[in-house]
Amino acid sequence: MTGGRIFLSVAATKGWELHQMDVNNAFLYGDLDEEIYMTMPPRFRASNPNKVCRLCKSLYDLKQAPRQWFAKLSSNLLEYGFHRSYANYSLFTYKKGDKFMALPMYVDDIVLTGNNHQYCADFKAYLHKYFHIKDLGNLYFLGIEVARSSQGLFLCQRKYALEIISECGLFRSKPADFLIEQNHKLALA
Repeated sequence: MTGGRIFLSVAATKGWELHQMDVNNAFLYGDLDEEIYMTMPPRFRASNPNKVCRLCKSLYDLKQAPRQWFAKLSSNLLEYGFHRSYANYSLFTYKKGDKFMALPMYVDDIVLTGNNHQYCADFKAYLHKYFHIKDLGNLYFLGIEVARSSQGLFLCQRKYALEIISECGLFRSKPADFLIEQNHKLALA
């Protein structure tokens, strides 16, 4: 997450906009490099019960799916002119003249920043040609909400904490001043 904080601090210092995008069904875009077969889906009627399906595209339950998706997106980014960072494999940067963009990604979530709004918009249109992209607007990345003000960026994990509390069924619980009695001695038995 250190790379993410550095990324956000550079964007805040430079006053660059942050764009969050999500790729719908990202793993289904991956092209398979090897022959993979699967049994016929249930209720599929075939003349021969021993027939199998040869997959041409990646599916979600395949072990290769995340790698193939990353390879597909990486090739599109490199084709556009981005360069992969050697320090952080999921960070890509683009520089052409005085125009600069940076793009970290995590699975199917992409964050984009840059010093030129039009370049960022053109790049998002380019991505949308190849993948079904949702522009999510406000940045909520890896459980961290990012809000911009005139004073800079503010990072908050309130939404993430509330999700965890809700998942545990403790949303309506009352807070306690002390979780356990102060100076309580725990017994060994």
